[in-house]
Amino acid sequence: MSVAAVVVLAVLSVSAPQQAPTTAWVRAVIVAVTSVLTVIFAHRAAAGHERALLRLRILVPIILVAVVLVLLFLPLPAWMVIEQLLCGVLLLGLAILIFRAR
Repeated sequence: MSVAAVVVLAVLSVSAPQQAPTTAWVRAVIVAVTSVLTVIFAHRAAAGHERALLRLRILVPIILVAVVLVLLFLPLPAWMVIEQLLCGVLLLGLAILIFRAR
């Protein structure tokens, strides 16, 4: 979803630049990078790597706090607010899973 947001921003930069402000670009790129890291850690944790699970347990709460702060304080286009809410819901589900894991 975060990579799709970067693609949407690229399209909007041409077709509707007011919907692709710099703040949205910065946020989208940061989210895309952390999403890739989260997926890598999740795959490694699912394969039984304890350190990957520890990394997830550190990274996911930080990202969740960042999502909440962004939604509260960063002016983003409405479509990106919805995308960030969806990312937050998915991360919350991941947090529940990783903190229940042994």
